[in-house]
Amino acid sequence: MTELALVGVIVLVALTFDFVNGFHDAANSLATVVATRVLTPGQAVIMAAIFNFLAAFFLGTGVAATVGKGFVNTRIVTPYVVLAGLLGAISWNLLTWYFKLPVSSSHALIGGYAGAAIAKAGLSGLVVGKWPSTLSFIVVAPLLGLALGYTLMLGVYWIFRRFSPARLDRWFRHLQIASASLLSCAHGSNDAQKSMGIITAVLVASGIEKSFRVPDWVILACAVSMGLGTLSGGWRVVHTMGTRLTRLKPRSGFCAETGAAISILLATRLGLPVSTTHVVTGAIAGVGSIQRVRAVRWSVATDIVIAWVLTIPAAAVASAIAFVVIRIFQPRA
Repeated sequence: MTELALVGVIVLVALTFDFVNGFHDAANSLATVVATRVLTPGQAVIMAAIFNFLAAFFLGTGVAATVGKGFVNTRIVTPYVVLAGLLGAISWNLLTWYFKLPVSSSHALIGGYAGAAIAKAGLSGLVVGKWPSTLSFIVVAPLLGLALGYTLMLGVYWIFRRFSPARLDRWFRHLQIASASLLSCAHGSNDAQKSMGIITAVLVASGIEKSFRVPDWVILACAVSMGLGTLSGGWRVVHTMGTRLTRLKPRSGFCAETGAAISILLATRLGLPVSTTHVVTGAIAGVGSIQRVRAVRWSVATDIVIAWVLTIPAAAVASAIAFVVIRIFQPRA
């Protein structure tokens, strides 16, 4: 296979990851609005796909630069390293989707990329870069989402304290459409950029691009792939996020979505590949615990957290194995 053909294959695999990310992480922006029955599943999917696409295309590429060169030593990156990283991340995403676990596609990709780099060059394949801030956000992101969801819920109860619950939910059925749209936009602004960074990294490694600058066609292709993936649904994870973790009403769905969206947009502004899944899960737990702590099914939350902790090392191991297999058949990898 020529190098140009190899690059083409890797771009297709990266776009497949974006597609898988779209249906795997569809739960992030769909679960609350579907669980509260403000929108039907079909309406929610179309709305999320539109805002995923628009955000991915118009809100910058800072996160893409972080993913492409902020974790791995670019001097050791080859197309095969990128390919192995993507294969490991996709494998972990599909495995956790099968078991209905809302894990982070972001951390799967970062872990996969790192695992392939270590298989290629040992620990010298990594750079300090954005690792400290990204790893810290594994803890900070869900706590920030939880705090914002809880605070917004308190504010709603105080501002609308004279409203009956039925009247309150009639208002928030309309407001939740706006908050779900904002969350879909935040999701697209952060998640689609990860594949942009990976594709640009392979273009630079192969010499097609001379410097790390995300081409317009890459932005468009990733935006379309994520939008199409979101359109495909992802209902297995939606069930876990929207119904198993806690019971949601339109008012609590609005607060969870708004709190999560603010957190994600802040991370995007900082150029950090934050986990949309982590933030949304924290926000849902935050609004659920406003009534009482036992309103949140903490056993489900524990399973989710375990999957979070395992994501980076598991994807890294899968990618390292993929790289070793590639090297067996392609010794110059």
